Amino acid sequence: MLYKTVILSLGLLSLINCKTQKEANVSTENQVENSGNLTKNTKDGSIIYFNEGENRFLNKYQMNVTFKRISEDSRCPKDVNCIWAGVAVAEIEVMGTATRPMTLSLATVDNKGRDYHQSADFNGYKITLMEVNPYPEAAQGSNALNDKYRIGIKIQKSDEDSTMK
Repeated sequence: MLYKTVILSLGLLSLINCKTQKEANVSTENQVENSGNLTKNTKDGSIIYFNEGENRFLNKYQMNVTFKRISEDSRCPKDVNCIWAGVAVAEIEVMGTATRPMTLSLATVDNKGRDYHQSADFNGYKITLMEVNPYPEAAQGSNALNDKYRIGIKIQKSDEDSTMK
């Protein structure tokens, strides 16, 4: 009888241990997903944030997104009067589960004359550059913001079914 009690006790303890491990894994996954303000919900959808050089697979869109770098930042610095507000251009590499990697150059403004586009279509989704931070300051040099950029993009279902527009 003692033998059966010991076996039953060990079986129950192992089941309890498995359950607590599963709960711990679920809570850490939620912490990773919500840490560091990775997304911000707005009334138009959610903005997904990337630090310069960051690579992330977005399971919801079945797409890998890498924020490569800021190729151009001609935005007018704070406390300076400028003729033109300027533009920041982010290079973003996107790759679907069944597509090759593609580099998109997204700008903070649409200006067809200068070939700046705020949005691009990829794999049935419209990817839009919403934010580029930090904003340049007059006291900083041109290289002071390298590796410190953070962008916010919004991904929505596209009306057209194209790979790239």
